[in-house]
Amino acid sequence: VQLQASGGGLVQTGGSLRLSCAASGETVSNYAMGWFRQAPGKDREFVAAISWSGLLPYYADSVKGRFTISRDNAENTVYLQMNNLKPEDTAVYYCAAGPFQPNAIMVLNTRWYDYWGLGTLVTVSS
Repeated sequence: VQLQASGGGLVQTGGSLRLSCAASGETVSNYAMGWFRQAPGKDREFVAAISWSGLLPYYADSVKGRFTISRDNAENTVYLQMNNLKPEDTAVYYCAAGPFQPNAIMVLNTRWYDYWGLGTLVTVSS
């Protein structure tokens, strides 16, 4: 499975961006999909994840109410709609896929995800 993230860019505080993660090589319709981010000098952190059905989303507390994860299995793509962006959201955002049944604990741990994209940079100016 190859994952290609796109949609990053420069946006002002309060603005919005929509990230996309397109999968190729194999269908990911049976995979949990997640978004992580890594800011300069910091560890990679969980942002959001979604079950294979798309019915169970999970969010980090820092993005709840502002970010929405969704997926289109027919298009083999997962999305992250980011609204009301803040400077602390600045990071490289990575999408990931894993063949596991997600729960609130597992989605936080990078070891459950077998495939990772290269990342897309999101910069939020103050």
